Amino acid sequence: MASLITKAVLSKAAVLATAATLLTLTACSSDSGSSDSAADTDGRGPITYVEGKDTTETGVVRQIIDEWNTANPDQEVTFKEQSNDADQAHDDLVQHLQAEQSDYDVMALDVIWTAEFAAKGWLVPLEGEFALDNAGILPSTVESATYNGTQYAAPKNTNGGLLFYRSDLVPTAPTTWAELNASCTVAVENNIDCYAGQFASYEGLTASVSEIINAHGGSFVAADGKTPTVDSPEAKAGLQSLVAAFESGVIPAQDTTFKEPESQQAFEDGKALYLRNWPYVYGTAAKEGSAVAGKYSVATLPGVTGVGTSTLGGYNAAISAYSQNKATAADFLRFLQGEKAQRIIAEGALPPVLSSLYDDPALITEMPYLPALKASIENAVPRPVTPFYPAVSKAIQDNTFAAIKGEKSVDQAIADMQAGIETAGSN
Repeated sequence: MASLITKAVLSKAAVLATAATLLTLTACSSDSGSSDSAADTDGRGPITYVEGKDTTETGVVRQIIDEWNTANPDQEVTFKEQSNDADQAHDDLVQHLQAEQSDYDVMALDVIWTAEFAAKGWLVPLEGEFALDNAGILPSTVESATYNGTQYAAPKNTNGGLLFYRSDLVPTAPTTWAELNASCTVAVENNIDCYAGQFASYEGLTASVSEIINAHGGSFVAADGKTPTVDSPEAKAGLQSLVAAFESGVIPAQDTTFKEPESQQAFEDGKALYLRNWPYVYGTAAKEGSAVAGKYSVATLPGVTGVGTSTLGGYNAAISAYSQNKATAADFLRFLQGEKAQRIIAEGALPPVLSSLYDDPALITEMPYLPALKASIENAVPRPVTPFYPAVSKAIQDNTFAAIKGEKSVDQAIADMQAGIETAGSN
């Protein structure tokens, strides 16, 4: 489920694939004893940073920590590298925090974990002396780090969905779903599918339907993370447009079996006119053996009247409530969002959260999709920000899948989704 993201165009974008969709985060700290969560707000000294396995070619996390340690020898950061498995990383964090252990100072959290950990009192609210200056940080990423009106984490790296299209067949990308639907005649003429996306019954389906429902003005939960809001005309219109795309064949029935790799392969095999996927495909589609090498381009996802809404990916960094060196941890969060660390992130082929880097000519030369990605992230919405995310996501997935398979009407699917989210928030 899961957060949200540099040597040559091919290698950088290919690394972005693994880094942005496979990287999992978690955090680690200075000692193994427990600590009073209300104390030690002024504590300074060595801290531990926990994150999932760093799969970037450039070793982004170690580069950042080396920069910090060189400048702060009395407050060194130790990197604890976790498993590359998101569930294992999540469970490891939960075990340490439930035990109120102080050995995980700064934790890298998938964007969908932030609300859960905040609601349980495990994170330091970033208020007062811990407040961050979010000037220059992409606003949608700050939203992903905010629960019930309070920011609890620092956006570290992000990600957004993109529309890949056959530029040899459609010279200009559609900006609306109506334009995309109309252009599907080109796919028919070339005996290929029109659209490939992620519509199997898994976390990717939550991301996909969230994009469409959000683009229509719908939502899933209120700011409290508990109250369901999906039973609305806007959400119904969004789901209806998705169901209609399956009924008309714009999205073929086989897409109900597609996750990221299958949809990517269909596009790279030359079997689809359009593909919704993450930025890493920009590099993989250009590799030797790809049927579309030199024949594709990238744009923002289509919307109702213009630029669409992407589901936000990426990771946030948060301070453990049980850290004994919270002042150092807060400074480290600020360092993570600074220009030096964010440039290391960008050059490591992860989408940064610092807006200005998307306009950097040198980075654009290496990663030409950056302008489209910036627009995507600027228009992105996090997946439902709720402490009950797994149950909420399951309600969304199950009912969306039933609707696109024709097993439920849109009205019934939305009503059942609302009930499922309500049940999740009442447990």
